[in-house]
Amino acid sequence: MQFTKLEIYPGAFHLPDYLALEEQEYLTRKCRELGCQPAGFYTPVARTGAYMQVRMMCLGLHWNPKTYKYEKTRSDHDNLPVQELPEDLKQLAVRIAREVNMTIEPDICLVNDYTESGKLGLHKDKDERPETLMAGIPVVSISLGNTAEFVFGGTLRKDATKTLLLKSGDAFVFGGPSRLRYHGIASILPDTAPPELKMKGRFSLTFRQY
Repeated sequence: MQFTKLEIYPGAFHLPDYLALEEQEYLTRKCRELGCQPAGFYTPVARTGAYMQVRMMCLGLHWNPKTYKYEKTRSDHDNLPVQELPEDLKQLAVRIAREVNMTIEPDICLVNDYTESGKLGLHKDKDERPETLMAGIPVVSISLGNTAEFVFGGTLRKDATKTLLLKSGDAFVFGGPSRLRYHGIASILPDTAPPELKMKGRFSLTFRQY
């Protein structure tokens, strides 16, 4: 398989156009189907009491935005048990990590559903086990739908940032020395999704190993 691999920082890789259109269509359908199941998409409430500007669905384990901990039920919302992480999604994350010479045994996937006005502030993915973080086991992400302005910074909030355009079908992996860099979504660019996906927003799948 031919693809481009761009190293943004040591341990941080952008893989533009990694997924063929057929894979994007399959994953989009899968996200919609899972999102309609019990413990599907919901709008999280942050610690501040404000609603986040994105809908979320967790597979494998639920990330609680009020406690910043992983759990088996959605105790911050409806106490429903979390859906399992499908095996085909796990294997996709393993495959993508392998493309950049990293390994992951994913047991969590956060699926974010952005509208055209969706955003996600700068943050670190640092709620996994200390052993996982110290080992630099990567986060693997996939973009579907509209293009996102992805902001990727340093290990301190005040560090300089880079803005990348993540298009539908792009993958992004950050691990090793880049595992705890700040990142976020500044904006969603309307009308940039492949028409075949019939999307007005964007799905982001981020795989982690707890």
